[in-house]
Amino acid sequence: MQMDMKEDDPNRAHLKEILNAGERATHLTQSLLAFSRKQIIDLKPQNLNEIIKGVEKFLMRTIGEDIELKTALLDKDLIVLVDRGQIEQIVMNLATNARDAMPDGGGLIIETKQVGLDVEFIKRHGYSEAGRYALISFSDTGIGMDEKTRERIFEPFFTTKQLGRGTGLGLAMVYGIIKQHDGFINVYSEPQKGTTFKIYLPLIESEVEETVSAMPAGYPEGGTETVLVAEDDQAVRKLTRDMLERFGYKVIVAEDGEDAVEKFMENKGDIQLFFLDVIMPKKNGKEVYGEIKKVNPGIKTIFLSGYTANLIHKKGILEKGLDFILKPVSPKELLRKVREALDRE
Repeated sequence: MQMDMKEDDPNRAHLKEILNAGERATHLTQSLLAFSRKQIIDLKPQNLNEIIKGVEKFLMRTIGEDIELKTALLDKDLIVLVDRGQIEQIVMNLATNARDAMPDGGGLIIETKQVGLDVEFIKRHGYSEAGRYALISFSDTGIGMDEKTRERIFEPFFTTKQLGRGTGLGLAMVYGIIKQHDGFINVYSEPQKGTTFKIYLPLIESEVEETVSAMPAGYPEGGTETVLVAEDDQAVRKLTRDMLERFGYKVIVAEDGEDAVEKFMENKGDIQLFFLDVIMPKKNGKEVYGEIKKVNPGIKTIFLSGYTANLIHKKGILEKGLDFILKPVSPKELLRKVREALDRE
């Protein structure tokens, strides 16, 4: 609808507010899932330094010209098993938090190191395992925090910002994501002396997998491939179909699991991608996927769900290497995932 509207359409501003409200609700839900460690994560070997380099320009635009951003990255690879998009989200949240603590400008330094945490350190800080870790620190010259505030900053809905300026979930989400990655986070701060956040992520021995940054960009290119969309929610099914068709794809839709299998069998020679809701009537995503793989073992598939990781794993849906999108999903993210899946060899 927004793409169809002219720039001077009087309803454009109202639509933008509706979309912004929807995005805020999405972020709120995902923040709560992250804090409770139930958000789906796609773990792959990544170089932590490259993640930071990939978002540095975006950070500079976000924090503003009155804050000097410096990075001091270790001159060797720091390979960690992470969800790149979520680590980018952590970097963005902590940079934004630092910006808000420096209303009159200041400095932010992002630094990476390799550290070894021994048993004594682990016991003293209540961490789980000794070993080699990648350390990423965020140090600002802002207003700092007193001890009472420091003790509560990772609590959901706790905020020191004015009413309407924040949900109080930014740092809670950071905490949840780090814990979900088997990492740790500390904060050091004093009033009027700035703040330093230190994040520890376990290092691994592995090669980095090629991946695409999850940071915002323009709409991805479309295609002419045939996509089967299996989704029991009529509104989501129609929206997905309309978006894909707008960008050139041919779309076949199915309203439940049995319908999905039938539609696939009727068009098995044409379908190049299967867009599959995890929980559907008659047959769930796992059952549908199992039947279709017998006919076409290499079928490219993207799973879609609004359910938490706990329920999905209980259903046995998500196996390693399968693409997954958490509802609700923006048109850009949907198109990006579809293009990525189709282009993958």
